[in-house]
Amino acid sequence: MASDAGSNQSVERALTVLRVFTAGRAELRVSDVAKLADLGLSTASRLLATLEAAGFVDRDPVSGLYRLGLDTVSLGGAVLNSHPVHREARQIAQNLAAELGLGVNVAVRRDASLFYLLNFEGRQAPRAFVLAGQRNPLHATGLGKSLLTGLTAAERRALLPADRLVSYTPRTITTHADLDAEIERTVTRGYGCELEELALGRACVAAPIRDSSGGVVAALSVSGPLSAIDLQRREAELSRAVIEACDSISIGLGYVGPAHHVPMEQVR
Repeated sequence: MASDAGSNQSVERALTVLRVFTAGRAELRVSDVAKLADLGLSTASRLLATLEAAGFVDRDPVSGLYRLGLDTVSLGGAVLNSHPVHREARQIAQNLAAELGLGVNVAVRRDASLFYLLNFEGRQAPRAFVLAGQRNPLHATGLGKSLLTGLTAAERRALLPADRLVSYTPRTITTHADLDAEIERTVTRGYGCELEELALGRACVAAPIRDSSGGVVAALSVSGPLSAIDLQRREAELSRAVIEACDSISIGLGYVGPAHHVPMEQVR
């Protein structure tokens, strides 16, 4: 039992070290990893050496800095390729980004945040980084609010206490009353909009994706700079395209329409 406990602790510590690299800086010193993972310097050094030998981190021979290794890409690719939402959404999202010239993102909910499964860049919405695998707040994004349509008001409050409704810009929703109203609008229209709530100068249109049970399992958005997305002129066009894309993905996941399932609010 003592040996098992020690092995489990080593695995947990190694995973903590890997997660440190997903939190911001791409390259870190051993001392940085030790501090961020709350480990002793010798422990951090030993774990990094083991992870390097396994291909999960790489060490720059000149600077001595560590970064995630390419073998993590193989793991990530295998995870995404086996995920049903990713399989159904990938081609649809790629086609939509090419058609509209905007970014197209698909995300699922992971605890109290959204988790990007994939994103494609349109010619009017380039990015210098990959969104897949990153997280963002639920209350400050169109994707997040679409995901929250699958929860009751009480469940939303339990998931996101008032102190978690953090303000990112002057437009960010920071009260549950306002969040409830926005989610109700999203449910009524079948789509939601986000205008500079997470970052100034950007906007999106998003809608939920459902599976065979009728539950909300993911969401899709089109996003980009204000000059490209131009909600005042393009909202009808973009919302129609987003809803159609979400319907196609939902059908691929086995969803057969609202007439064939009882709304989750009624079940509760």
